Amino acid sequence: MSDTEVIEPEVKTDDIKEAKRKKLIKYLKIAIIIVCVYLVVIAVAACIVDGRHAEIEMNGSDEVRIEYGSAYNDAGAVAYSRGRVFGEWSKQPEVTVSGEVDSAKLGEYEIIYTAEVFGREATSTRRVIVEDTTPPVITLDRKNNNSATWFDGYIEEGFSASDNVDGDLTASVVRTEDGNTVKYTVTDSSGNTATAERAVTYTITSPILALNGEADMWVQASQGFTDPGCSATDSLGNDLSQYLTVEGSVTPWIAGTYDLTYSITNARGDSASVQRTVNVYSVDRPAVVKPEEKTIFLTFDDGPGPYTEELLDILDAYGVKATFFVTNCDSRYANMIGEAYRRGHAIGVHTYNHNYYDIYASEQAYFDDFNAMENLIYQQTGNYTNIFRFPGGSSNTVSSFNPGIMSRLSQAMQDMGYRYFDWNISSGDAGETKDTDQIVENVTDGCKEHTLCVVLQHDIKDYSVAAVEEIIIWGLENGYKFSSLNMTSFEAHHGIAN
Repeated sequence: MSDTEVIEPEVKTDDIKEAKRKKLIKYLKIAIIIVCVYLVVIAVAACIVDGRHAEIEMNGSDEVRIEYGSAYNDAGAVAYSRGRVFGEWSKQPEVTVSGEVDSAKLGEYEIIYTAEVFGREATSTRRVIVEDTTPPVITLDRKNNNSATWFDGYIEEGFSASDNVDGDLTASVVRTEDGNTVKYTVTDSSGNTATAERAVTYTITSPILALNGEADMWVQASQGFTDPGCSATDSLGNDLSQYLTVEGSVTPWIAGTYDLTYSITNARGDSASVQRTVNVYSVDRPAVVKPEEKTIFLTFDDGPGPYTEELLDILDAYGVKATFFVTNCDSRYANMIGEAYRRGHAIGVHTYNHNYYDIYASEQAYFDDFNAMENLIYQQTGNYTNIFRFPGGSSNTVSSFNPGIMSRLSQAMQDMGYRYFDWNISSGDAGETKDTDQIVENVTDGCKEHTLCVVLQHDIKDYSVAAVEEIIIWGLENGYKFSSLNMTSFEAHHGIAN
């Protein structure tokens, strides 16, 4: 076969056109992208040069103070888009707000405003201060017919204080009185101070003080003094006596002049007073009468006891009267006090319990003991006595634990009208001897040296009672008479050693 004939495919015109169109679109797209990139580059470059950014302007002050409890109304803020080249754009960026204010709680709060332009964020902060500048409120109560008195001053009617933050401040109120003004002050936790004043009129004059009894009193020395007292009354007739105080005191057993001042002082420091003078004078005592005859005064201490009745019989047998300085040391024989009295003997106080440390602890302790014995004597005889002998005698030193007690007691008892007796002859029966013959000798030898003989014996000692009859016989044979003691008798005082 001869050369083969090649047959080329037929290209259609429409396909060529389509291919050209696609190529053109492709180039257009590339061109558009290039233009867009260029525009973007231009835009970015323009923004960089323009410095486009957001700016926030707050409405009102950047620091706001509001009162505690009041509502907070935010003034808000406005944002702007601004640049160096293109200036301010008319479209305002959106502003977002964050932060809260609690006006029921004191403190500082922040409100933050935010806006964004081209990814650039701007913020602005407003400081909100919740503060308390309101002072507390003081309320004064008022009561009808309430007024000040001279003694009590103003009687508070009542008050209260409240604060918007702290609540009840009544307990914190400081109350002061100045003249006729009462001032109330309170400060809250924020330093706010409130004051209130109340005017008070003191219409009552000073009270009238009236002495009960005489202003110048004269009383005999005694163991007790009853103050007649004083009364105090204000101009409205109110009795203020219970508020009186007394300055000064009376020692009723010591003769002298004493001043008592009755005073009343009110709440404001005003005073009223009145004075009384109490003159304590010694009780008159009869003068001592010394007998012209030689005399023996037999005295017996510390009884009665188991030998007292025997002694009474001996005395009766010779018609001799003696003196018994009695005690209650053995209450079983208390009836012998009355028996001795009925037989005509003198009864005097010695002591109730004979405990030196109890008796001489104080004047009052001595009086208590003395009075107890006086009452026992009264029960037995129907009479009180006014003669006595100190336990241990007026010269005792056992009382020295209370310095000066004997000097004070001896004066006091004499001022009160009593007469005390010591002795100038001791039988020695208190511890020196138990021999009856020696007791007789001690007494008779002592009597030889005196015309007036006060003999000390003890009727609780059998060996001493046994000596009495021989002493009586000796005395009668030697021209002595025997007698009991009384207020006019020779006292035979010792020198006081305490």
